[in-house]
Amino acid sequence: MLWNTLNQTVELGWDFYLPVILFVVLIAMAVPVWAAIGSAAIVMLVMSGDLPLSLVGESLFTGIDAFALTAVPLFILTGDVLVRTGLSRKFLDVAEALTCFAKGGFGSATVLVCGMFAAISGSDAAGAAAVGRMTINRLVESGYPRPYACALVAAGACTGILIPPSIAYIIIGLVLGISASTLFLAALIPGLAILVSILITNIIMNRLYAYEGGGLMTMGEWLANLGKALKSGWYAFIVPGIIFYGIFSGRLTPTEAGATAVVVTIIMGFIMRTLTLADFPSMLVSSAKVNGVILPIIAFSAPLAEALAIMGVPQGFVASITSLTDDPYLLILLMIGILIAAGCVMETTPNIVILAPILKPLADNIGMNEIQFCIMMITALGVGFITPPLGLNLFVVSGITGESILKIAARAIPFVLTMLIVVLLIAYVPAVSTTLLPEIYQ
Repeated sequence: MLWNTLNQTVELGWDFYLPVILFVVLIAMAVPVWAAIGSAAIVMLVMSGDLPLSLVGESLFTGIDAFALTAVPLFILTGDVLVRTGLSRKFLDVAEALTCFAKGGFGSATVLVCGMFAAISGSDAAGAAAVGRMTINRLVESGYPRPYACALVAAGACTGILIPPSIAYIIIGLVLGISASTLFLAALIPGLAILVSILITNIIMNRLYAYEGGGLMTMGEWLANLGKALKSGWYAFIVPGIIFYGIFSGRLTPTEAGATAVVVTIIMGFIMRTLTLADFPSMLVSSAKVNGVILPIIAFSAPLAEALAIMGVPQGFVASITSLTDDPYLLILLMIGILIAAGCVMETTPNIVILAPILKPLADNIGMNEIQFCIMMITALGVGFITPPLGLNLFVVSGITGESILKIAARAIPFVLTMLIVVLLIAYVPAVSTTLLPEIYQ
Protein backbone atom coordinates (compact mmCIF):
# COMPACT_ATOMS: atom_id res chain seq x y z
CA MET A 1 0.00 0.00 0.00
CA LEU A 2 2.82 2.42 0.88
CA TRP A 3 4.59 1.78 -2.42
CA ASN A 4 1.34 2.21 -4.38
CA THR A 5 0.66 5.52 -2.68
CA LEU A 6 4.20 6.72 -3.42
CA ASN A 7 3.86 5.63 -7.03
CA GLN A 8 0.55 7.48 -7.42
CA THR A 9 1.97 10.59 -5.78
CA VAL A 10 5.16 10.86 -7.84
CA GLU A 11 4.16 8.83 -10.91
CA LEU A 12 7.33 6.76 -10.82
CA GLY A 13 8.45 4.93 -13.92
CA TRP A 14 11.38 2.90 -15.14
CA ASP A 15 13.55 6.02 -14.95
CA PHE A 16 13.32 5.45 -11.17
CA TYR A 17 12.94 1.68 -10.85
CA LEU A 18 15.83 0.68 -13.10
CA PRO A 19 18.46 2.83 -11.32
CA VAL A 20 17.23 1.51 -7.95
CA ILE A 21 17.49 -2.09 -9.17
CA LEU A 22 20.93 -1.35 -10.61
CA PHE A 23 22.08 0.11 -7.30
CA VAL A 24 20.88 -2.91 -5.31
CA VAL A 25 22.50 -5.36 -7.75
CA LEU A 26 25.84 -3.51 -7.70
CA ILE A 27 25.87 -3.39 -3.90
CA ALA A 28 25.07 -7.13 -3.77
CA MET A 29 28.02 -7.72 -6.13
CA ALA A 30 30.32 -5.87 -3.67
CA VAL A 31 30.93 -3.02 -6.12
CA PRO A 32 32.25 0.05 -4.23
CA VAL A 33 29.39 2.14 -2.91
CA TRP A 34 30.50 5.31 -4.72
CA ALA A 35 30.47 3.44 -8.04
CA ALA A 36 27.00 2.03 -7.33
CA ILE A 37 25.64 5.47 -6.41
CA GLY A 38 27.30 7.09 -9.43
CA SER A 39 26.02 4.45 -11.85
CA ALA A 40 22.47 4.73 -10.50
CA ALA A 41 22.59 8.53 -10.69
CA ILE A 42 23.84 8.57 -14.29
CA VAL A 43 21.26 6.00 -15.44
CA MET A 44 18.50 7.98 -13.69
CA LEU A 45 19.59 11.22 -15.34
CA VAL A 46 19.88 9.63 -18.78
CA MET A 47 16.48 7.96 -18.60
CA SER A 48 14.63 10.92 -17.09
CA GLY A 49 16.36 13.62 -19.12
CA ASP A 50 15.88 15.99 -16.18
CA LEU A 51 19.50 17.09 -16.00
CA PRO A 52 21.98 17.24 -18.91
CA LEU A 53 24.85 14.81 -18.52
CA SER A 54 27.20 17.66 -19.34
CA LEU A 55 26.43 19.08 -15.89
CA VAL A 56 27.30 15.87 -14.00
CA GLY A 57 31.00 16.76 -13.86
CA GLU A 58 30.18 20.17 -12.41
CA SER A 59 27.80 18.55 -9.94
CA LEU A 60 30.52 16.11 -8.81
CA PHE A 61 32.87 19.00 -8.14
CA THR A 62 30.37 21.14 -6.26
CA GLY A 63 29.47 18.10 -4.13
CA ILE A 64 32.90 18.14 -2.49
CA ASP A 65 33.76 21.83 -2.93
CA ALA A 66 33.19 22.62 0.74
CA PHE A 67 35.67 23.95 3.28
CA ALA A 68 34.03 21.89 6.04
CA LEU A 69 35.06 18.65 4.31
CA THR A 70 38.72 19.52 4.87
CA ALA A 71 38.16 18.55 8.50
CA VAL A 72 37.48 14.92 7.53
CA PRO A 73 41.04 13.93 6.46
CA LEU A 74 42.48 16.02 9.29
CA PHE A 75 40.60 14.14 12.03
CA ILE A 76 41.38 10.81 10.35
CA LEU A 77 45.09 11.71 10.23
CA THR A 78 45.01 12.84 13.87
CA GLY A 79 43.74 9.40 14.87
CA ASP A 80 46.53 7.69 12.90
CA VAL A 81 49.20 9.90 14.46
CA LEU A 82 47.71 9.29 17.90
CA VAL A 83 48.19 5.54 17.50
CA ARG A 84 51.71 5.84 16.03
CA THR A 85 52.91 8.07 18.85
CA GLY A 86 51.58 5.76 21.56
CA LEU A 87 49.38 8.50 23.05
CA SER A 88 46.38 6.20 22.76
CA ARG A 89 47.96 3.92 25.38
CA LYS A 90 48.12 6.88 27.77
CA PHE A 91 44.35 7.18 27.40
CA LEU A 92 44.02 3.52 28.33
CA ASP A 93 46.25 3.96 31.39
CA VAL A 94 44.16 6.86 32.67
CA ALA A 95 40.86 5.11 31.88
CA GLU A 96 42.03 1.99 33.71
CA ALA A 97 43.09 4.06 36.72
CA LEU A 98 39.67 5.73 36.78
CA THR A 99 37.77 2.43 36.84
CA CYS A 100 40.12 0.08 38.69
CA PHE A 101 38.38 0.64 42.04
CA ALA A 102 35.60 -1.86 41.26
CA LYS A 103 34.95 -5.21 39.62
CA GLY A 104 34.60 -5.01 35.86
CA GLY A 105 37.07 -2.15 35.90
CA PHE A 106 39.06 -3.04 32.80
CA GLY A 107 35.90 -3.59 30.77
CA SER A 108 34.71 -0.13 31.78
CA ALA A 109 38.16 1.26 31.00
CA THR A 110 37.91 -0.22 27.50
CA VAL A 111 34.63 1.60 26.89
CA LEU A 112 36.03 4.87 28.26
CA VAL A 113 39.11 4.73 26.05
CA CYS A 114 36.82 4.15 23.05
CA GLY A 115 35.07 7.39 23.98
CA MET A 116 38.39 9.21 24.41
CA PHE A 117 39.59 8.01 21.03
CA ALA A 118 36.26 9.05 19.49
CA ALA A 119 36.77 12.57 20.81
CA ILE A 120 39.81 12.87 18.54
CA SER A 121 39.49 10.70 15.44
CA GLY A 122 35.76 10.98 14.65
CA SER A 123 35.88 7.48 13.15
CA ASP A 124 34.40 4.30 14.60
CA ALA A 125 36.40 1.80 12.53
CA ALA A 126 39.69 3.46 13.49
CA GLY A 127 38.65 3.34 17.16
CA ALA A 128 37.64 -0.32 16.95
CA ALA A 129 40.98 -1.27 15.40
CA ALA A 130 43.16 0.83 17.71
CA VAL A 131 41.37 -0.01 20.97
CA GLY A 132 40.80 -3.64 19.96
CA ARG A 133 44.52 -4.27 19.48
CA MET A 134 45.26 -2.79 22.90
CA THR A 135 42.50 -4.36 24.96
CA ILE A 136 40.90 -7.54 23.61
CA ASN A 137 43.67 -9.92 24.72
CA ARG A 138 43.78 -8.27 28.14
CA LEU A 139 40.00 -8.51 28.42
CA VAL A 140 40.24 -12.25 27.75
CA GLU A 141 43.01 -12.57 30.34
CA SER A 142 40.77 -10.73 32.81
CA GLY A 143 38.06 -13.38 32.42
CA TYR A 144 35.87 -12.15 29.57
CA PRO A 145 34.90 -14.66 26.85
CA ARG A 146 36.59 -13.63 23.61
CA PRO A 147 33.31 -13.07 21.68
CA TYR A 148 32.03 -10.81 24.46
CA ALA A 149 35.35 -8.91 24.61
CA CYS A 150 35.09 -8.31 20.87
CA ALA A 151 31.45 -7.18 21.21
CA LEU A 152 32.40 -4.79 24.00
CA VAL A 153 35.07 -3.11 21.87
CA ALA A 154 32.78 -3.01 18.83
CA ALA A 155 30.00 -1.38 20.85
CA GLY A 156 32.32 1.11 22.53
CA ALA A 157 33.78 2.09 19.16
CA CYS A 158 30.29 3.09 17.94
CA THR A 159 30.90 6.31 19.85
CA GLY A 160 33.38 7.21 17.09
CA ILE A 161 30.58 8.78 15.03
CA LEU A 162 28.42 9.76 18.01
CA ILE A 163 30.78 11.77 20.21
CA PRO A 164 31.98 15.02 18.62
CA PRO A 165 34.02 15.76 16.65
CA SER A 166 32.42 13.26 14.29
CA ILE A 167 32.92 12.81 10.57
CA ALA A 168 29.26 11.77 10.27
CA TYR A 169 28.06 15.12 11.65
CA ILE A 170 30.32 17.00 9.25
CA ILE A 171 28.78 15.10 6.35
CA ILE A 172 25.13 15.45 7.39
CA GLY A 173 25.75 19.12 8.11
CA LEU A 174 27.08 19.53 4.58
CA VAL A 175 24.17 17.58 3.04
CA LEU A 176 21.47 19.53 4.91
CA GLY A 177 23.22 22.89 5.16
CA ILE A 178 23.66 22.91 8.95
CA SER A 179 26.73 24.13 10.82
CA ALA A 180 28.98 21.27 11.93
CA SER A 181 29.90 23.18 15.09
CA THR A 182 26.21 23.40 16.05
CA LEU A 183 25.76 19.67 15.48
CA PHE A 184 28.88 18.91 17.54
CA LEU A 185 27.46 20.89 20.46
CA ALA A 186 24.06 19.20 20.14
CA ALA A 187 25.66 15.73 19.93
CA LEU A 188 27.63 16.06 23.16
CA ILE A 189 24.89 14.89 25.56
CA PRO A 190 23.51 12.14 23.25
CA GLY A 191 27.03 10.86 22.54
CA LEU A 192 27.84 10.67 26.23
CA ALA A 193 24.46 9.02 26.86
CA ILE A 194 25.39 6.24 24.43
CA LEU A 195 28.77 5.86 26.17
CA VAL A 196 27.10 5.64 29.58
CA SER A 197 24.55 3.10 28.29
CA ILE A 198 27.38 0.83 27.11
CA LEU A 199 29.18 1.23 30.44
CA ILE A 200 26.04 0.34 32.41
CA THR A 201 25.34 -2.65 30.17
CA ASN A 202 28.85 -3.98 30.75
CA ILE A 203 28.51 -3.51 34.51
CA ILE A 204 25.19 -5.41 34.50
CA MET A 205 26.68 -8.23 32.41
CA ASN A 206 29.56 -8.46 34.88
CA ARG A 207 27.13 -8.70 37.76
CA LEU A 208 25.18 -11.47 36.02
CA TYR A 209 28.08 -13.58 34.77
CA ALA A 210 31.05 -12.49 36.94
CA TYR A 211 33.32 -12.11 33.91
CA GLU A 212 35.96 -9.99 35.59
CA GLY A 213 37.27 -10.64 39.08
CA GLY A 214 39.26 -8.40 41.34
CA GLY A 215 38.72 -6.83 44.71
CA LEU A 216 37.55 -3.40 45.75
CA MET A 217 40.12 -0.66 46.34
CA THR A 218 40.25 1.82 49.15
CA MET A 219 39.86 5.49 48.28
CA GLY A 220 43.54 6.05 49.04
CA GLU A 221 44.68 3.29 46.68
CA TRP A 222 42.39 4.51 43.93
CA LEU A 223 43.60 8.11 44.22
CA ALA A 224 47.22 6.94 44.21
CA ASN A 225 46.71 4.91 41.02
CA LEU A 226 44.84 7.74 39.34
CA GLY A 227 47.48 10.29 40.31
CA LYS A 228 50.24 8.07 38.95
CA ALA A 229 48.42 7.58 35.64
CA LEU A 230 47.69 11.28 35.24
CA LYS A 231 51.27 12.22 36.09
CA SER A 232 52.66 9.97 33.36
CA GLY A 233 50.01 10.65 30.73
CA TRP A 234 48.36 14.04 31.31
CA TYR A 235 49.88 15.48 28.15
CA ALA A 236 47.87 13.05 25.98
CA PHE A 237 44.74 15.05 26.86
CA ILE A 238 46.15 18.22 25.33
CA VAL A 239 44.91 17.08 21.91
CA PRO A 240 41.23 16.45 22.80
CA GLY A 241 41.38 19.57 24.97
CA ILE A 242 42.39 21.69 21.97
CA ILE A 243 39.64 20.18 19.82
CA PHE A 244 36.86 20.58 22.38
CA TYR A 245 37.87 24.04 23.61
CA GLY A 246 38.53 25.35 20.12
CA ILE A 247 35.23 24.16 18.65
CA PHE A 248 32.88 24.73 21.58
CA SER A 249 34.31 28.14 22.45
CA GLY A 250 33.86 29.25 18.86
CA ARG A 251 37.53 30.18 18.52
CA LEU A 252 38.20 27.46 15.95
CA THR A 253 36.15 25.93 13.17
CA PRO A 254 36.16 22.10 13.01
CA THR A 255 38.68 22.31 10.16
CA GLU A 256 40.98 24.62 12.11
CA ALA A 257 40.65 22.42 15.21
CA GLY A 258 41.54 19.33 13.13
CA ALA A 259 44.58 21.04 11.62
CA THR A 260 45.76 22.24 15.04
CA ALA A 261 45.28 18.76 16.51
CA VAL A 262 47.35 17.16 13.73
CA VAL A 263 50.23 19.61 14.22
CA VAL A 264 50.21 19.32 18.02
CA THR A 265 50.06 15.50 17.92
CA ILE A 266 52.99 15.36 15.47
CA ILE A 267 55.06 17.74 17.62
CA MET A 268 54.32 15.63 20.71
CA GLY A 269 55.36 12.50 18.81
CA PHE A 270 58.71 14.06 17.91
CA ILE A 271 59.24 15.27 21.49
CA MET A 272 58.46 11.78 22.83
CA ARG A 273 60.66 10.26 20.09
CA THR A 274 57.91 7.83 19.18
CA LEU A 275 57.41 9.38 15.74
CA THR A 276 59.94 9.71 12.94
CA LEU A 277 59.87 11.06 9.40
CA ALA A 278 59.90 7.46 8.15
CA ASP A 279 56.41 7.00 9.69
CA PHE A 280 54.81 9.72 7.57
CA PRO A 281 54.37 7.88 4.24
CA SER A 282 52.46 4.98 5.80
CA MET A 283 50.36 7.33 7.97
CA LEU A 284 49.43 9.51 5.02
CA VAL A 285 48.61 6.51 2.83
CA SER A 286 46.45 4.98 5.58
CA SER A 287 44.52 8.22 6.07
CA ALA A 288 44.17 8.74 2.32
CA LYS A 289 42.62 5.29 1.92
CA VAL A 290 39.91 6.08 4.45
CA ASN A 291 39.33 9.53 2.99
CA GLY A 292 39.26 8.03 -0.50
CA VAL A 293 36.25 5.93 0.50
CA ILE A 294 34.25 8.85 1.92
CA LEU A 295 34.72 11.70 -0.56
CA PRO A 296 33.71 9.87 -3.78
CA ILE A 297 30.45 8.83 -2.09
CA ILE A 298 29.72 12.46 -1.22
CA ALA A 299 30.65 13.60 -4.74
CA PHE A 300 28.43 11.10 -6.56
CA SER A 301 25.55 11.67 -4.17
CA ALA A 302 25.14 15.24 -5.49
CA PRO A 303 23.79 14.32 -8.98
CA LEU A 304 21.68 11.55 -7.41
CA ALA A 305 20.14 13.99 -4.94
CA GLU A 306 19.43 16.46 -7.76
CA ALA A 307 17.75 13.76 -9.85
CA LEU A 308 15.59 12.59 -6.91
CA ALA A 309 14.62 16.18 -6.10
CA ILE A 310 13.62 16.93 -9.70
CA MET A 311 11.52 13.75 -9.79
CA GLY A 312 9.85 14.82 -6.53
CA VAL A 313 10.75 11.65 -4.63
CA PRO A 314 11.29 13.31 -1.19
CA GLN A 315 7.97 15.18 -1.39
CA GLY A 316 6.21 12.08 -2.68
CA PHE A 317 7.66 10.01 0.15
CA VAL A 318 6.31 12.48 2.72
CA ALA A 319 2.87 12.54 1.09
CA SER A 320 2.67 8.76 0.89
CA ILE A 321 3.76 8.24 4.49
CA THR A 322 1.44 10.86 5.93
CA SER A 323 -1.46 9.44 3.91
CA LEU A 324 -1.16 6.27 6.01
CA THR A 325 -0.87 7.99 9.41
CA ASP A 326 -0.35 11.48 10.73
CA ASP A 327 0.58 10.36 14.24
CA PRO A 328 4.02 11.91 14.89
CA TYR A 329 4.97 9.18 17.36
CA LEU A 330 4.36 6.46 14.79
CA LEU A 331 6.14 8.45 12.08
CA ILE A 332 9.20 8.83 14.30
CA LEU A 333 9.19 5.08 14.97
CA LEU A 334 8.97 4.50 11.23
CA MET A 335 11.96 6.77 10.58
CA ILE A 336 13.99 5.00 13.28
CA GLY A 337 13.07 1.63 11.78
CA ILE A 338 14.18 2.77 8.31
CA LEU A 339 17.47 4.13 9.66
CA ILE A 340 18.30 1.02 11.70
CA ALA A 341 17.44 -1.26 8.76
CA ALA A 342 19.60 0.88 6.45
CA GLY A 343 22.44 0.86 8.98
CA CYS A 344 22.36 -2.94 8.99
CA VAL A 345 23.12 -3.20 5.28
CA MET A 346 25.09 -0.08 4.35
CA GLU A 347 27.74 2.22 5.82
CA THR A 348 26.94 5.56 7.41
CA THR A 349 28.16 7.91 4.67
CA PRO A 350 25.97 6.57 1.83
CA ASN A 351 23.03 6.29 4.23
CA ILE A 352 23.41 9.94 5.15
CA VAL A 353 23.70 11.26 1.60
CA ILE A 354 20.80 9.12 0.34
CA LEU A 355 18.36 9.14 3.27
CA ALA A 356 18.87 12.56 4.88
CA PRO A 357 17.29 14.56 2.00
CA ILE A 358 14.38 12.08 1.84
CA LEU A 359 13.61 11.82 5.57
CA LYS A 360 14.27 15.47 6.47
CA PRO A 361 11.00 16.71 4.84
CA LEU A 362 9.09 14.09 6.84
CA ALA A 363 10.71 15.31 10.06
CA ASP A 364 9.85 18.90 9.11
CA ASN A 365 6.26 17.85 8.42
CA ILE A 366 5.78 16.59 11.98
CA GLY A 367 7.53 19.60 13.49
CA MET A 368 10.75 17.89 14.53
CA ASN A 369 13.67 20.23 15.16
CA GLU A 370 16.23 19.84 12.35
CA ILE A 371 19.07 19.49 14.87
CA GLN A 372 17.15 16.81 16.77
CA PHE A 373 16.54 15.00 13.47
CA CYS A 374 20.25 14.96 12.61
CA ILE A 375 21.23 13.64 16.06
CA MET A 376 18.51 10.98 15.92
CA MET A 377 19.57 9.91 12.43
CA ILE A 378 23.28 9.56 13.20
CA THR A 379 22.64 7.77 16.50
CA ALA A 380 20.21 5.32 14.89
CA LEU A 381 22.69 4.65 12.08
CA GLY A 382 25.39 4.14 14.72
CA VAL A 383 23.52 1.11 16.02
CA GLY A 384 24.13 -0.48 12.63
CA PHE A 385 27.85 -0.74 13.34
CA ILE A 386 27.22 -3.73 15.60
CA THR A 387 24.33 -5.34 13.75
CA PRO A 388 24.76 -7.90 10.94
CA PRO A 389 24.96 -8.37 8.02
CA LEU A 390 27.17 -5.29 7.53
CA GLY A 391 28.11 -4.22 11.03
CA LEU A 392 31.43 -2.55 10.21
CA ASN A 393 32.79 -2.74 13.75
CA LEU A 394 31.97 -6.47 13.88
CA PHE A 395 34.13 -7.01 10.79
CA VAL A 396 36.97 -4.90 12.20
CA VAL A 397 37.24 -6.75 15.52
CA SER A 398 36.68 -10.08 13.76
CA GLY A 399 39.60 -9.26 11.47
CA ILE A 400 41.81 -8.46 14.45
CA THR A 401 40.95 -11.57 16.48
CA GLY A 402 39.74 -14.14 13.96
CA GLU A 403 36.55 -14.56 16.03
CA SER A 404 33.31 -15.44 14.26
CA ILE A 405 31.22 -12.40 13.32
CA LEU A 406 28.00 -14.20 14.29
CA LYS A 407 29.37 -15.03 17.76
CA ILE A 408 30.39 -11.40 18.27
CA ALA A 409 27.00 -10.17 17.02
CA ALA A 410 25.18 -12.48 19.44
CA ARG A 411 27.14 -11.06 22.39
CA ALA A 412 26.45 -7.51 21.15
CA ILE A 413 22.67 -7.84 21.51
CA PRO A 414 22.51 -6.30 25.05
CA PHE A 415 24.47 -3.27 23.80
CA VAL A 416 22.16 -2.90 20.80
CA LEU A 417 19.10 -2.88 23.09
CA THR A 418 20.46 -0.22 25.44
CA MET A 419 21.60 1.92 22.52
CA LEU A 420 18.09 1.72 21.06
CA ILE A 421 16.71 3.08 24.35
CA VAL A 422 18.94 6.14 23.93
CA VAL A 423 17.82 6.52 20.30
CA LEU A 424 14.18 6.58 21.44
CA LEU A 425 15.04 9.10 24.15
CA ILE A 426 16.68 11.39 21.58
CA ALA A 427 13.74 10.99 19.20
CA TYR A 428 10.98 11.76 21.71
CA VAL A 429 12.71 14.20 24.08
CA PRO A 430 14.05 17.21 22.11
CA ALA A 431 15.88 18.58 25.16
CA VAL A 432 18.40 15.73 24.99
CA SER A 433 19.88 17.20 21.82
CA THR A 434 19.00 20.89 22.17
CA THR A 435 19.75 21.72 25.81
CA LEU A 436 23.26 23.00 25.10
CA LEU A 437 22.24 24.99 22.03
CA PRO A 438 21.39 28.69 21.83
CA GLU A 439 17.69 29.50 22.23
CA ILE A 440 17.24 29.97 18.47
CA TYR A 441 17.66 26.20 17.93
CA GLN A 442 15.34 25.07 20.73
